[in-house]
Amino acid sequence: MATVDSVEPITPGPLRQVRRPVMLQGWYNLTSLHWRYPAEAVQRLLPAGYTADTFDGSAWVGLIPFHMRRIRLPGLPAFGPLSTFPETNIRTYIIDPNGRRAVWFCSLDITRMIPTLVARVAYQLPYCWARMSIEESGDVVTYSSVRRWPRGSAGAHSAVTVRRGAPIDASEVTELEHFLTARWALGTTLGRRLMWADVDHPVWPLHRCEVLSWDESLIDAAGLPKPDGAPIGLYSPGVEVRIGLPARI
Repeated sequence: MATVDSVEPITPGPLRQVRRPVMLQGWYNLTSLHWRYPAEAVQRLLPAGYTADTFDGSAWVGLIPFHMRRIRLPGLPAFGPLSTFPETNIRTYIIDPNGRRAVWFCSLDITRMIPTLVARVAYQLPYCWARMSIEESGDVVTYSSVRRWPRGSAGAHSAVTVRRGAPIDASEVTELEHFLTARWALGTTLGRRLMWADVDHPVWPLHRCEVLSWDESLIDAAGLPKPDGAPIGLYSPGVEVRIGLPARI
């Protein structure tokens, strides 16, 4: 597996400000479930040049359902119903050849076909079209998703129910919780070229959450082994996000 000489630190806030965002969006009602994975299992999914980021000797894979709100371009209004929808992504964490940390998306399921196609072209990210819902009853939040397209993975699904808990004071967020949430860039590819886009937003407001139930096949559809054991769960009411222009590494 590739090594990087010097890796940037994990920080609660962004290391690099996105001064000229190309996209604005809100990530709300977000739950993250994470499992420990052998680094080799994640590394084999990555293009040459990216290294699986590890904590406590392991890579980590997350299932992240949330409510995407008001995708828009700077200075323009949102695109109506096309810009607000549920999303569920499968992600892991990477280091680029310069030692910068980022998210690597294995899949991103959303309920709008047009944004699916646009995002696949613009950001070269593996967006998928799905049926999805988010339901709330008091402190209990239920997310469900069934993939419709691409055809080869149609039927891949997730069903997650959590109970929101108390807010976590900033001083009590653990090193692992920062590792899993404080990510200020996304990595992708354009052909064989490694691409990078910075992301900034306020520090995540995190809550404890109790994972009441979960069932999923999205991780398997991404080419990873089925997760082993109960996940680590966190909840956030959400943040507003600024995304920079993708650039070649």
